[in-house]
Amino acid sequence: MTAELTHPRTYLVRTLGCQMNVHDSERMSGLLEDAGYVSAETAGTGSLMAQADGADVVVINTCAVRENAADRLYGNLGQLASLKRERPGLQIAVGGCLAQQDRAGIVARAPWVDVVFGTHNIDVLPALLERARHNGEAQVEIEEALKVFPSTLPTRRESAYAAWVSISVGCNNTCTFCIVPHLRGKERDRRPGDVLAEVGAVVAEGALEVTLLGQNVNSYGVGFGDRGAFAKLLRACGRIEGLERVRFTSPHPAAFTDDVIDAMAQTPNVMPSLHMPLQSGSDTILRAMRRSYRSEKFLGILDRVRERMPEAAITTDIIVGFPGETEADFQATLDVVEASRFASAFTFQYSQRPGTPAADLPDQVPADVVTERYGRLQALQERISTEENATQVGHTVQVLLAESEGRKDTATRRLSGRAADNRLVHVGLPDGVASLPETERPRPGDLITATVTGSAPHHLIADSGLTGGTFELRRTRSGDAWAARERATAAAASAAEGGPPAPAGRAVGLGMPTVRRG
Repeated sequence: MTAELTHPRTYLVRTLGCQMNVHDSERMSGLLEDAGYVSAETAGTGSLMAQADGADVVVINTCAVRENAADRLYGNLGQLASLKRERPGLQIAVGGCLAQQDRAGIVARAPWVDVVFGTHNIDVLPALLERARHNGEAQVEIEEALKVFPSTLPTRRESAYAAWVSISVGCNNTCTFCIVPHLRGKERDRRPGDVLAEVGAVVAEGALEVTLLGQNVNSYGVGFGDRGAFAKLLRACGRIEGLERVRFTSPHPAAFTDDVIDAMAQTPNVMPSLHMPLQSGSDTILRAMRRSYRSEKFLGILDRVRERMPEAAITTDIIVGFPGETEADFQATLDVVEASRFASAFTFQYSQRPGTPAADLPDQVPADVVTERYGRLQALQERISTEENATQVGHTVQVLLAESEGRKDTATRRLSGRAADNRLVHVGLPDGVASLPETERPRPGDLITATVTGSAPHHLIADSGLTGGTFELRRTRSGDAWAARERATAAAASAAEGGPPAPAGRAVGLGMPTVRRG
């Protein structure tokens, strides 16, 4: 019997981009496993080359939002070219937004790529790989409209304890800086029953947290004639037994209504965290961006959220250097950021994206001016984040432990995860817990309650348990699901190598590999 028949082909999916891409990558993995592939043992082991070394198929799921997205893709492909020269049987596939945009141009620029597929036809990935092997030539297939809703496809979820659930795909907005509507199409909503069925299913499989995904979640329902559907969906999630944390991303300020705020405040398992993209604090720039709200409305939303949920942590997105931005416009952004008191902010220097209206606007801001303004914005937000996190010292938080949040956890004997408001928290382990056998230590998916004892701009420290203070561990069915997955993975690896079954109950050490931000 040949080695190919003895051992199934292995795959690696590498994700570049947003949460929707992560969701799509889980579908790609599910499709490949449904077709008989298995995840490469080298996945997650470090650099792209280290991870790809054990894979027969490497899939890169791309982003097209930022200018450096293409640089990242072709940088990755350049690395893989040498590996393909060593192993001609290696297949390389490129999907996602940049594939939808560049199409056959990817193969023209990187002729060692075997498959190119877009955002609308994820389901054809296994067939295209097989066709490329059979025909000995690259296969490029792009659809102009969604054929199969991604959420109906097989999935291999990255996390046993936290799940992404898509409620819609595409976007009906026309922001002048954004390429997403062109690449993902008009918004299409899933029916509430389908969404809730998937949420119920992932909870039954062990998930404790669910993040509802859409390009503009609070316009959900317009497609089937119910503008109040998103608030209703949040309340319905509150009735799902076993679901302890609900998050969502991303809303749009123009469509964010008080019924959603009420649903957040009145539904106990909807977390007090909100990501509300500002983009600019200048009304002039917001108008040029075709963002159909103004700074006063934006600040009013934050006021109403905090009135109903004083403990809410609010984050945002901001673009610096949009065409035509003057110093006065930028100062308006700084003023709104100061007033907003964001817990953190994702800040970006504007970059021209071919195919967007803003790319052709006059008055492109010089790069040195953009860089200088960007530095000032970062310094302001760093100060605010430092001050806001300092207010959390003395608060008791419940932390959902994660797999890869803390890079120094092993050295510091801390475990890391997210508080209810989505702040990153590093929790110190009392001696009695740190010295437990591995099978009895806290696991990803378990919950620890501790008191915040220190803070920094980007995280909190909760070392109360080290001095006899608050430290409560709740082992959860999500932690059980994580442990079961680890045992299954170890057993499969052992069987593939012809060794004895792996021992049951492998738990994580003191370094935690993510509950993603919602």
